[in-house]
Amino acid sequence: MYAEWAPLRLRFKFDARTSRGSMVEKLTYIIRLHTDDGRVVVGECALFQGLSHDDKPDYEQRLAQACRNPQLGFNSPYSSIRFGFEAAMDALQPPSDDFSTGSLAIPINGLIWMGHREEMRRRIDEKLDAGFRVLKMKIGGIDFEQEVELLRYIRSRYGAHVLELRLDANGSFTADNAEERLRRLADFHVHSIEQPIKPDQWPEMSRLCESGIIPIALDEELIGINDDERKHRMLRTIRPQYIILKPSLCGGLNEADRWVQVADSYGIGHWFTSALESNIGLYAIARRVARRLPQMPQGLGTGQLFHNNIPSPLQLVRDTICCNPAAQWQIPSLQWNR
Repeated sequence: MYAEWAPLRLRFKFDARTSRGSMVEKLTYIIRLHTDDGRVVVGECALFQGLSHDDKPDYEQRLAQACRNPQLGFNSPYSSIRFGFEAAMDALQPPSDDFSTGSLAIPINGLIWMGHREEMRRRIDEKLDAGFRVLKMKIGGIDFEQEVELLRYIRSRYGAHVLELRLDANGSFTADNAEERLRRLADFHVHSIEQPIKPDQWPEMSRLCESGIIPIALDEELIGINDDERKHRMLRTIRPQYIILKPSLCGGLNEADRWVQVADSYGIGHWFTSALESNIGLYAIARRVARRLPQMPQGLGTGQLFHNNIPSPLQLVRDTICCNPAAQWQIPSLQWNR
């Protein structure tokens, strides 16, 4: 068994803004795994520059070594490399599961990216018109008062009984202003807020979770925690209401499953979300999530963000992601490296 790798720059359809800055493209790496019996499958080592702990100068060198010896890929200290090789191994399994055959659709939330007020209002209306009844809105990138006005606009049209609101602050609040902002946001009957303050502030995050103002979901807090002892210690200390699992950032597909087990032991809820992967990585996550028969909407609706995403059987139908088994993968011509 051996693999090849190739870089792919995914180009956003719009200026993708978060509280960490704006993106016009995202670099990812596609691997092509060759088995001893002649089968060829693809995976995605979905490096997230600027956020992933894998974002180091030796990344391509590590990836090349893993391709020559795939065992290094499955055990890589780099989360995205491990994710890519696990995704390729999952692709070796025949597409006979309920998701791959098209008989199971996964409920998802609609994602509202940051932008100017009118731009965000247009995006909100588009998602609502498309049939989404759970919206995740990124905040922290424009003036907070404008964001409050947007939430007021949403609630003026759709009450909490027909539309669930999730917020993602990407760590944009401070320990000093977070509680006051949460109290203001609570007026809009928010389901949860992701990562209100930056990670590695466990006592401060614990106090916010204990306050019960808005249920809190940890996201970036999980990145870089790869051993069970620290998983337990972090969750035991902070006691969040939810954790958000991005397999390419939190240790890979198998490690994400382990996170679920640990969270379950403390009665902490979870959902999965993609981290700007191409359709290759998104399909791998969706297929793994589908095994759990999720009822809670997941964050897997990012496949339509890119001009040059890889054509695949994935499709969005109203507020679900599903698979059209009649559609074919169209892997582009890439410059493969060994």
